[in-house]
Parts: sequence; C-alpha cells; structure tokens
Amino acid sequence: MHSNSDVLSLLLSRKPWHSLPQGLYLSQAAYDADMRDLWHREWIFAASAAELPAAGNYVTVTLGDASIIVVRGADGVARAFHNSCRHRGSRICSATKGTSAKLVCPYHQWTYDLDGSLLWAREMGDDFNPKEHGLGVVHCREVQGLIYICLAAVAPDSGDLADQAARYLGPHDVANLKVAYQSNIVEEANWKLVMENNRECYHCASNHPSLCVTFPDDPNLVGADDATTSNMGREHIEKCEAANFPARYVIDPTETWRFVRIPFLRDTVSYTMDGKAAVSKRIGTVPFDDAGSCLYFHYPNSWNHFLSDQVLTFRVMPLGPDRTEVTTTWLVHKDAVEGVDYDLNRLTEVWIHTNDEDRQIVEENQRGVQSPGYKPGPYSKAQEGGVNQFVDWYCKTLQNHMVSS
Repeated sequence: MHSNSDVLSLLLSRKPWHSLPQGLYLSQAAYDADMRDLWHREWIFAASAAELPAAGNYVTVTLGDASIIVVRGADGVARAFHNSCRHRGSRICSATKGTSAKLVCPYHQWTYDLDGSLLWAREMGDDFNPKEHGLGVVHCREVQGLIYICLAAVAPDSGDLADQAARYLGPHDVANLKVAYQSNIVEEANWKLVMENNRECYHCASNHPSLCVTFPDDPNLVGADDATTSNMGREHIEKCEAANFPARYVIDPTETWRFVRIPFLRDTVSYTMDGKAAVSKRIGTVPFDDAGSCLYFHYPNSWNHFLSDQVLTFRVMPLGPDRTEVTTTWLVHKDAVEGVDYDLNRLTEVWIHTNDEDRQIVEENQRGVQSPGYKPGPYSKAQEGGVNQFVDWYCKTLQNHMVSS
C-alpha cells in the first residue's frame, strides 16, 4: 500500500465481525494514516495526575513524529506543548519525565515558563518580541485525575466524558492518589493487536492463571454489552447503585469510551494471588472493599481498572507499524506507606505476570498476521463482542477522519 486510497479501500473491504485485512496491521501507509488521521485527531491518554504532583513535574509523550511536553504549572494546571523550541526547533526535554522550574532549551538556552511563554532569549535584537515566540500549545484536559492531550486544531468535545467520569471515577479520588509503581514494556506488534487482545477474555483461562484468581472471564461481564446480562453482574450493579455508587454500563454514542463496574470472583476484592486487598487503605469514598472493578476504556490508547484499594492505568503508544509501548501505572492512597500499608510485589505481581503473558500472545499474533497465509477470521459473537466493537470503532473513526481531512 502506498496511498490513502489504498488504506480507505482496505477499511471498506473489512467483513463485519471479522478481523482486519492484513495491510491495516502491517503496512507503513496504514500506520501513517493511523497516526495522522486518528492519533493526531483524538484525545490521547498521556499520564495520571499523580505523575505530575507538583509544579515543574513533566512527562514527554511521542505520537508518531510529534513530541509533546505535559507539565504541571505553578498554578497547579496541567498543560501540554510541542516539544520543539521556537528558535530552531530543538527538542527541549529529552527525558521521558522529570522536574524543572523552567523549560530550558539545551541548544541555545531559550527559557520558557511553565505556561509556555518565552522568558529569555539571548541577543535577539531590539525588534524581537518574546510574546510572539511561546511554545506551541497542545490541547490538554485533566479528567478526574487522568490527563489527556489532543493534537487536532479543534479537539473533540469531551463534556460528556467529564460528566460521566465524575460519576464513575470521582469516588476513587484519583487526583489524591500517588504512583506506587510504573512499568514500561515494548510489545513487538501493531498497536491494534494490543488493543484487540485487551478487548476480550476468550484467551484468559488458558493464558492468565494469576489474573483468573479474581477476575471473571465471563464475556457477559467484560464484553461489549451491559453486565446485567450476567446474574452476578446484575446483582453487583444493583448493590453498587443502592449505595449511590455508579456502576451501570454507559457508553459514548461514538463508542470512544465506556464505563461499567463488575464484581470479582467469590469473596475476592483485588488483583492479588490470594484475592485479599493489596493495600490496607481504601481509596476515596468507595463504600465497600468488594466494590469490584470499574472498567473504563478510552480509545485509541487506554484501558483502566478502578478498585477499592488501587487504580491501574494502562497506556498504549505506537512506536511503529510493529512495535507498541504499554505503560502500566499502579496508583494507591497518597498516605499509603510501602512495607506498612502494602507490599510492592504483592500489589504488582498479578498484572506484571498478565502483561508479560499478553506480550507473548500479541507478538505471536503479529507473527501469524505477517504470514502470507493470513486471512481475516471471524470473531466469536459469544466471546469477542468487545473486539468487534473496537475494530468497528477504528474503521469508522479512521475513515471519517480521512474523508474529512
């Protein structure tokens, strides 16, 4: 494939309830279209607020050719800027995260305030106006302790997301959590295969022994439909709603994001090998230990689990047509003390195991898709409704953006 028309043809050729044509997973043209017409047009999960607890804390995010700085200002507001000096374009921050009172370009020391304004540029002449050379602004919004960025000239409306996030995530008080641990792994596979793997538990029983100690692999709970089709799910939702703890399935009309609260198995309460709480300090205003998990996805790049004792965020970032970075962050009560209120290994072991198992699964999937023998296969309507929903969203959203650009 060499052009947008080739990519559009493949999008239109996809059979309903089937995996994608090979070229959409493998080709540089498809990857370029993904980055330009999807990742640069949608809201992208960049970091949790807990990663930027103080003024001057920053993270850098790479989206294709774009490098972005997300930084906490002196006024407490998180902002995002293009990581490109307004002098001659050098990257300002080369680290993935750090802290700096000012943003200083290492090339010629042009110095920017945390709000992006240019403070100092040496020997630029009397006619030079610093106000005209602030950092390029990127849309940035903090939603219940989760920070999103958007490279589009006009960002998609996020009002409904903010409203529903306040209901579902507000009780977990993410803004007052802290980072207990963060892992970064690279999966040698296309980002869509990484997301597809997350959208089903058809593979869980045979691949995730640690996860399946507590996490139910019932597709009626974790698929694309309302969890009330499961008796266990319906009872859990009714219990939560009776406690004024939002739990019912809600999805955006564009299907870009979704919230639903599901129970854990039996009397288990967290992602641990014994099913007991990993952290002794309950977070926010969650009303009970056995609150299960609020499953929240936001396409194209995150899924998240909100529990009574912890929050897990998962961020997916494409590194190329066949490489994807997955960042997992474990958030706990800001006053929880490691070694007293939680054991780090016990807190993280289930998802460290699960992430590595998923990496192996997805990399084998990539190798198989690369084979000349690959043909798009049918999804199980009983088990893979979530995968189909994601792939439908991808095809529709990318096509709409490509046609409108």
